[in-house]
Amino acid sequence: MRVLLKASMDTEKANEAISNGTLPKLIEASLEQLKPEAAYFTAENGQRTAYLVFDMQDSSQMPVIAEPFFMHLGAKITYTPVMNYEDVQKGLSQLGR
Repeated sequence: MRVLLKASMDTEKANEAISNGTLPKLIEASLEQLKPEAAYFTAENGQRTAYLVFDMQDSSQMPVIAEPFFMHLGAKITYTPVMNYEDVQKGLSQLGR
């Protein structure tokens, strides 16, 4: 299932991770693990925030994916199922109208 992961990082912990060099490593490891079709980074509500769109094979992946963000960045994590245009078309075609 295509999923949007939003990781809003605690500013103090993210500052520390930048200072000690772990933030780039954490991001690189996450991108390598997830192989997202899209990855965006911004500031939202005063916090560094990452948006990653990837294919989640099984919900048991959720802790493995989130824990590094929780442990190292004090992040708030959300997972949201999302669709691309082809998915929407496929879903609408199944409405039987």
